[in-house]
Amino acid sequence: MSAIVEYTNAKPPENHYPWRIVSPSRSGPCCFAEMEEIGEVQREERWEYVYKRCRRCGFTVQMILREVPDDALLSRLRTLLQRSFRRPAADR
Repeated sequence: MSAIVEYTNAKPPENHYPWRIVSPSRSGPCCFAEMEEIGEVQREERWEYVYKRCRRCGFTVQMILREVPDDALLSRLRTLLQRSFRRPAADR
């Protein structure tokens, strides 16, 4: 999964979302209460994520929200289950 966050302590924090974010390499004590979502939910391959950034120190993380279900796999599973629970023709 690609990321736009550069973790470094050599540069000051910067928010140039959606192109680039410069973040300190470690979170601070302020991050627990000061994190906010930046931008919209993003999707890459089968993952949805959002960036969260501390309002105070600029620490940023890419937070995975969920794995997007595989539609083809779900369709095959649904077909298999329907076949498994069908009554034999003699019982109908």
